[in-house]
Amino acid sequence: MSDERIGPPLLGGERETVRAFLDFHRATLAMKCDGLSDEDLQAQSMPPSTLSLLGLVRHMAEVERTWFRRVINGEDIPLVWSDEGDYQVAYDASASTRSEAFGAWQREVEHSRRIEEKAESLDVTGYQPRWGEQVSLRLVMLHMVHEYARHNGHADFLREGIDGTVGA
Repeated sequence: MSDERIGPPLLGGERETVRAFLDFHRATLAMKCDGLSDEDLQAQSMPPSTLSLLGLVRHMAEVERTWFRRVINGEDIPLVWSDEGDYQVAYDASASTRSEAFGAWQREVEHSRRIEEKAESLDVTGYQPRWGEQVSLRLVMLHMVHEYARHNGHADFLREGIDGTVGA
């Protein structure tokens, strides 16, 4: 597993630092999947869970899409894998491929980056329908860091179970 991640700046401003932490965690998820076959990426953790590395990638595509495009940008679009809004559908990657999952995830990350870069500040808000509240881009970006960090912990265990690889 090669580590080409760029760490956050030690003396950066708020937006630069939050953006860098988010990109670091995005790169960590990709790194955890590096060098594995579709079959390895589909390997499920343990019954009854269907969690797999590809499932995590698909889930994070949905999370990126929801928080940046639907909440901050106000786009009226369905989830990638479920027209009914069922986030659990993304976890079942048993018929998915690296190309499909990573293609969707990378497209959503690029949309997210464009939305964040276009925003005047981290104080820009969007409507979070599940909470019935306005939320700031700051909250969204920090939430995304939290989501990736949490799921990268899962990815650590999944990768170790596949081929014994451990590490950052």
